[in-house]
Amino acid sequence: MWADLQPVGRVASGGYRRFAWTREDHTLREWFAGECSARGLDLVEDRMGNQWAWWGDPDVAPGVVAGSHLDSVPDGGAYDGPLGVVSALAAVDALRDSGFRPERPIGVVNFGDEEGARFGVACAGSRVITGELDADRALGLTDADGVTMGEALQRAGRPTTIGTDEDTVSRIASFVELHVEQGRAMADADRYAQDGAAVAIGTDIWPHGRWRLDFAGVANHAGTTRLEDRHDAMLACAVAVAEARGLADKHGCVATVGKLQVEPNGVNAIPSHVTAWLDARGADEAAVLAMVEELSERAAADVSRESWTPTTAFDTSLAARLQTVLGDVPMLGTGAGHDAGILSNAGVSTAMLFVRNPTGVSHSPEEFAEQADCHAGVRALTAVLRDLAG
Repeated sequence: MWADLQPVGRVASGGYRRFAWTREDHTLREWFAGECSARGLDLVEDRMGNQWAWWGDPDVAPGVVAGSHLDSVPDGGAYDGPLGVVSALAAVDALRDSGFRPERPIGVVNFGDEEGARFGVACAGSRVITGELDADRALGLTDADGVTMGEALQRAGRPTTIGTDEDTVSRIASFVELHVEQGRAMADADRYAQDGAAVAIGTDIWPHGRWRLDFAGVANHAGTTRLEDRHDAMLACAVAVAEARGLADKHGCVATVGKLQVEPNGVNAIPSHVTAWLDARGADEAAVLAMVEELSERAAADVSRESWTPTTAFDTSLAARLQTVLGDVPMLGTGAGHDAGILSNAGVSTAMLFVRNPTGVSHSPEEFAEQADCHAGVRALTAVLRDLAG
């Protein structure tokens, strides 16, 4: 399975560009459908196109679901998302090979548009079906080329009648998302332990959000316009980026501006308009919001919030049950958002498993996990599914 996925959407950097509702996304969805068909799983799609494959009938009794996503950030790594999907399918194989017969249905999910790399809102697939993202707003989101999500769905031959899907959510008794760790907590712990752990249990997701900052200027000639006569939107943006870094340090959180759109985007033209996107998150919800509020007051920009997810604590009783199954493994919080967090906020019993990342790097071609650790993750997920569905 890993070898099948490896070439899809790979670019010269060695990373991946797998954006929602593109040719690469279609290839990944077809791959997932084929893997599910080969296992005799019943594949259905919800009102946002998320793919659900079932071993058993979730309409008779809600099921235990594992899985993640297959899309990526620009030049993203191979593990973020796909590791969770592949591991869920491998866990189903392991359970069947052992002769296991679930008393509760088991599902494998491929969530769409988790990264938000194309339209700017993370976890769009899970946000729409849970009602956290309004369908009309989702359809109106635009990519860098001005294509709306609605237009992208049409071009991909997909229905645009997206929306909340309570029937799908009601089929989930519990959701366990396996993911590569996106940080160094486990690798750093190994420095002080004789035998480090390959798998950890997630406890919570930090609050996080995305804001759009629009800076207005006046286009003019880069060579003939005196400095004192310039109204440069890029200069205002640069000041705000630096201020965001300082304010994040002040409030004990993190802030990143990683995407810009510039008009007219010419080397020899003073920018007339710059749009920047701020990603802000931290362990304390009030601190993150205070940082953004202070930046909004200082920046020469119109600031609008595009998404916000408060602190997400996973189901403590479910985490305790996983710890009973897996033994003495680390318990970790994370600053990265996941579909598991969206489902948890919608009232679904949710847990996460993390597989050790020796580099600590994510959203980059350097993202990595040792094969032995990936296998340990599959064994852990298999044990968890056996316990929850048995």
